[in-house]
Amino acid sequence: MALDTAKKSEIIKEFSRGENDTGSPEVQVALITNRITYLTEHLKTNKKDHSSRLGLLKLVGQRKRLLRYLKSKDFDRYTQIIKILELRG
Repeated sequence: MALDTAKKSEIIKEFSRGENDTGSPEVQVALITNRITYLTEHLKTNKKDHSSRLGLLKLVGQRKRLLRYLKSKDFDRYTQIIKILELRG
C-alpha cells in the first residue's frame, strides 16, 4: 500500500526546508523510512511475501545511500535527521 496523500504531505511539510521543497534528502529519507516501517509490519504477518521483502531491501539501500550523501554534504543536517527519525542507537 502506498502512502495516502494526507500522510505524505504531512511528512513533506515536517521535513522540508522550504515552501515547495519535496526533493531534499531529508524529505526523501523521511518518506522512505515511513515506507520501510510499513513494509516491516507487513512482512511480520506475511512471511512468505518475498517480492515485498526484495522491495524492502532496495528501500533500505536507497535510504542508506541518501544518508551517506547527506553525511558528506552537511553533517549537522545528517545528525538532526538521524535524531528525529530515531534511526541509530
